[in-house]
Amino acid sequence: MAENRLNRDEAYQLLTEYTKSDSLIKHALAVEALMQAYARKFNADENKWGIVGLLHDFDYEKYPTPEDHPLRGAAILEEKGYPEDVIYAIKTHAEYLGLPRNSLMDKTLFAVDELSGLLTAAALVQPEKTIHTVTVKSVKKKMKDKAFARSVNRDDIHKGSEGLGIELGEHIEFCIEALKNVAAELGLDYTTP
Repeated sequence: MAENRLNRDEAYQLLTEYTKSDSLIKHALAVEALMQAYARKFNADENKWGIVGLLHDFDYEKYPTPEDHPLRGAAILEEKGYPEDVIYAIKTHAEYLGLPRNSLMDKTLFAVDELSGLLTAAALVQPEKTIHTVTVKSVKKKMKDKAFARSVNRDDIHKGSEGLGIELGEHIEFCIEALKNVAAELGLDYTTP
């Protein structure tokens, strides 16, 4: 697969071939949207960054252990001819692999992965279950509550923001705004009575 031929439809097909869980698919779509938004901000390849976000956890449902994820997925992507920088970025989102995040794409994936989960959880506890009413202040408050969305790694959110050189509040606000654009797709739009 030539770099300029990265195909979003093929990537989505690969995601849904390996991932059946609605919540994991929505997580992939959320991370895709955040990666695309940051690609626009940084004048980077929006399609490539989006595909990195879409596929970062595609192997997780079948291979959830640190021994397998994301290395099994990386091997599958390699076999399918995905570019090395796409595969490497996906591997770097797993902190336990200890790989340095060298490129802005690597750093951005790490910065948005855990935060997308926290923002989704924050939206789902809103009365209308929407991202449109989530605020930076409420997200920061929820970050301090260890019982809220307990599987979300707060240290990774802080490290990710620092790695991008963006203040945490600004990073959260940017991500909230980006998710508003795909709220309907994520089930986080205003609910209709």
